[in-house]
Amino acid sequence: MPLTPVARRSVPDEVYDQLLGELLDGGLAPGEALPSERRLAEVLGVSRPAVREAMQRLAHAGYVDVRQGDATTVRDFRRLGGLDLLPRLLLARGGLDLAVARSILEARAHVGPKIAELAARRGGPEVVPLLDQAVAALRDDADPVRRQHVALAFWEHLVDAADSITFRLMFNSMRVAYLPLIEALAPLMAAEVDRVDAYAALTRAVGAGDGEEARDCAADLLGAATTSLIDAIDQMQSTEEPS
Repeated sequence: MPLTPVARRSVPDEVYDQLLGELLDGGLAPGEALPSERRLAEVLGVSRPAVREAMQRLAHAGYVDVRQGDATTVRDFRRLGGLDLLPRLLLARGGLDLAVARSILEARAHVGPKIAELAARRGGPEVVPLLDQAVAALRDDADPVRRQHVALAFWEHLVDAADSITFRLMFNSMRVAYLPLIEALAPLMAAEVDRVDAYAALTRAVGAGDGEEARDCAADLLGAATTSLIDAIDQMQSTEEPS
């Protein structure tokens, strides 16, 4: 496999990231006009072509509306964005966005059982050796962070067996959002990753090709941690609210 030197991050990339960050953080609201290319170039200390390239990327992604001879306006990313925004939204403004965290947990609790069902119907016995390896690793490793990585690998195998590109892309986005928080979440995720027998039961259901049983096992497995995490989010949100 031929390798090539890794290029440095370009100026347009940096401009794009800063502008997108302003859109996601609410610094630039939907319908609001962006400063001119000239003004942005002055503020950011870059060339106008760099700003123009970044703006074209934002327009191509659907985040801004560029009209020749008129102001460039912000569009509503909530109506036009994709799952690739989840990691950035989760860690927006230098901290954890609890509302986004809750939405990810809710989606995970509903999507996970369906993935398990499809894995049983489409993957069946073929995926069982990989799932068994993950279950064995969960039994043998007491480290809470490593156990979460093993649990992710378990679900990776289930998603592969489910053979759904939509669920695969959803899983990828949720995983990218989850990984930076994996150490902080270790105490709360213990309610899930410590239930090795539940992983084993799900593996048996998948191996038997029993979609309904696999779905029920996954719902049971994900339910405990989901409840614990949402309860924790509720407590954090209540402490943040002004009295």
